[in-house]
Amino acid sequence: MNKSKILRYQIVYMVLLFLIALALVLNVNTGSVNMSPVKIFKIIFMRFEEGSVDSNIIWRIRLPRVLMAAILGGALSVSGFQLQTFFRNPIAGPFVLGISSGAKLAVAFAIIFILGTFSGISPYVMVLFAFLGSLITTGFVLLFSQKTTNMSMLLVIGIMIGYICSAVTDFMITFAKDNHIASLTYWSMGSFSGASWNSLGIITVVVAIGLFCSMLISKPMEAYQLGEGYAKSMGINIRLFRLILITLSSLLSATVTAFAGPISFVGIAVPHIAKMLMKTSKPLVIIPASFLCGASFCMFCDLIARTAFAPTELAIGTVTALFGAPIVISLMGKQRKNKQ
Repeated sequence: MNKSKILRYQIVYMVLLFLIALALVLNVNTGSVNMSPVKIFKIIFMRFEEGSVDSNIIWRIRLPRVLMAAILGGALSVSGFQLQTFFRNPIAGPFVLGISSGAKLAVAFAIIFILGTFSGISPYVMVLFAFLGSLITTGFVLLFSQKTTNMSMLLVIGIMIGYICSAVTDFMITFAKDNHIASLTYWSMGSFSGASWNSLGIITVVVAIGLFCSMLISKPMEAYQLGEGYAKSMGINIRLFRLILITLSSLLSATVTAFAGPISFVGIAVPHIAKMLMKTSKPLVIIPASFLCGASFCMFCDLIARTAFAPTELAIGTVTALFGAPIVISLMGKQRKNKQ
């Protein structure tokens, strides 16, 4: 690797870390209750006025929320990159392939039927159901991928599976109780507002495991990008590798769906932004870059969602779609030009 590439990577990583720090400061400093930056600094680092209203706003609402946006945004971006590698398609992603819809269906089942039986539902149960739902949906997509080699057709199949999952979810909602419908509707809009330190702990552990395992398989991913034949020649067990890759992607996207609801376009658009910045598609470089890029992207989107029409809050999916959709459209335009 030449020095100019290493310098580029270092500069991009530093810029992304700066953007994350800037987004963190802006999110913590912005809200319906105005506080001076000096006071916020004292509350965070010196435990100033501990137990006061201002301290509770910072520690119980703003900090957990912005950290959740960062971690889940990064996780969703890495999941999208893994799916794009798996299907060798630039517009593959958890939302497009119906994986998020499968996770939503499973979480809806948990909210409507399990919440109706028990007094509450554990975050662990939410993650488990979302993970199972995403795996089942992914399984159907993989099943059809064995029947067709046309990736455009496979994307259409993924979208249709997503519609089926949404239809089944709507069917269950028809027979649900009003309070369960309200909970599911609020959750399905997508938001980081339900953040707490307990849920943040679970998210951090699950995402950290997913990222660590993703980095471990970065070299096989790089070989797989060059084709299955080349990967086999390097001694990679293709079936096992594909299973691990799709499991990690499902785990990361399911964690996002379980805690923040379905969030669109982040998994598709952000990995391409990372690739454009780095001018490479090497997994060892792009996985951390995608995570940092996704973290900053979702932090700024959440800031817009909270403040654009305050006190009314926009769904996070609305904002991410507003910025992510044009990137996807431009990608499809470039892909068509390349074919011509």
